[in-house]
Amino acid sequence: MRLTSSSSMTLGSGSMIWFRKGIRIHDNPALEYATRGCSNLYPLFVIDPHYMKPDPNAFSPGSSRAGLNRISFLLESLGDLDVNLKKIGSRLLVLKGDPSEVLIRCLKQWNIGKLCFEYDTDPYYQALDIKVKDYALKAGIEVFSPVSHTLFNPTDIIQKNGGKPPLSYQSFVNLAGEPPSPLATKYSSLPPVGPLGSCDISEVPTIKDLGYEDDQLEFSPFKGGESEALRRLEECMKDKTWVANFEKPKGNPSAFLKPATTILSPYLKFGCLSSRYFYQCIQDVYKSLPKHTSPPVSLLGQLLWRDFFYTAAFGTPNFDSMKDNRICKQIPWKDDDKLLEAWRDAKTGFPWIDAIMVQLRQWGWMHHLARHSVACFLTRGDLFVHWEKGRDVFERLLIDSDWAINNGNWMWLSCSSFFYQYNRIYSPTTFGKKYDPDGDYIRHFLPVLKDMPKAYIYEPWTAPPSIQTKANCIIGKDYPMPVVSHDSASKECKRKMGEAYALSKALNGLVSEDDLKNLRRKLDKGEEQGTKSKRSRQLLIG
Repeated sequence: MRLTSSSSMTLGSGSMIWFRKGIRIHDNPALEYATRGCSNLYPLFVIDPHYMKPDPNAFSPGSSRAGLNRISFLLESLGDLDVNLKKIGSRLLVLKGDPSEVLIRCLKQWNIGKLCFEYDTDPYYQALDIKVKDYALKAGIEVFSPVSHTLFNPTDIIQKNGGKPPLSYQSFVNLAGEPPSPLATKYSSLPPVGPLGSCDISEVPTIKDLGYEDDQLEFSPFKGGESEALRRLEECMKDKTWVANFEKPKGNPSAFLKPATTILSPYLKFGCLSSRYFYQCIQDVYKSLPKHTSPPVSLLGQLLWRDFFYTAAFGTPNFDSMKDNRICKQIPWKDDDKLLEAWRDAKTGFPWIDAIMVQLRQWGWMHHLARHSVACFLTRGDLFVHWEKGRDVFERLLIDSDWAINNGNWMWLSCSSFFYQYNRIYSPTTFGKKYDPDGDYIRHFLPVLKDMPKAYIYEPWTAPPSIQTKANCIIGKDYPMPVVSHDSASKECKRKMGEAYALSKALNGLVSEDDLKNLRRKLDKGEEQGTKSKRSRQLLIG
């Protein structure tokens, strides 16, 4: 998207490239355009306090918006970008403050004729970009904001679909076609940075500079940056057979020493890796191995899923909430902070679920099937807690947390949108066992259970007291009892989902807040009566 002003003001001869995502030099159309015909180039990143400032009240180290793992990954990515820019005669200019205020201040002081930045579909950046563009255009500065974070321009797909986003994967793929090729531009040098005026420029900060302690940072196997992204990509593409045979949802969610995926999602999230370049690399492998898997399950298919969610999110108002979201089922979720905290803090008493939540907190990442397991458990599988609450936890702790994909996946896994087979659930006791019968994954992330015999590792509450004593793990003391009985909880969840779906069908999807309140009262009443009759049966048996 290129915008020019009708103002007769003389344009400056400098260009500003404003990095947000797109933290890379390869396949970066905004950078390429910024370098054209300019005497000075100002590569800029703004440390946004609302994203970076420590929040002592948050449930994990980090800011009010992001966990420390993600903040650290971002800082590493910026450090790598700075190193790479310095190799070609430039540097990254880091400033702190409200991004729109900082940017406008710099545009006033520097001799800028072109402002270039990657287009962003996230609501936060949409609002921010309007402010910045308005100022730049009034000041006679050309604005260039290309789509390069995704394979396709979501606006184009929506226009092709008659003004609405396609809500099925296949209809999206049919509309999308082939994405544009990545830019092949290589830079031997960049125009120098110009005079900086009185703007307060700093180097890329450390987490300590931002007010965090080093010991607050959990171990994560991911190192941020374009250099690491390209190294991992090259490593991944070397195994051509694996690339050709990749088939989601297959893969082992319990593999942690060598995870069974590319683990490139954090690099795509921050734009350290271009999705178009990744797409091209996969296509190159397919050319050499014509027998390969196809979308939606193939590796190429995963990149298309990413764009599918971006397009759905961009074209759906209130995509991040159940209320006023036209594609989201209205379901009377429970408001239970105790159950939410038990899930979030890995204290549900179900080792498979708790181990995954520990991995999430420590690594800031887990396998997609592990994500499916814990999301299903929290929502429609066992606890019936609102998907928005789980989304918030993932949004904070995942390094690869992505507004469109995170919200889309939570709606999918809670059977609120996209996927509606609510009777199909992930068992918290048997699903993990298929992949890891010995429980090595659980033993690694929950060392309290490391000596529990494999016969009981997925259901330690069933171990006799003598076995628990021998394993140095008394259930209810060293490790919690299950917060629910899976069998009865999952039946209750299915009943509630069935009632919610029936109401939606009866009202043609137009479920009001009052309708939802009445259904909640009805379901709560039914749950109470069920509990009373269960107690009565227990008394009779006793």
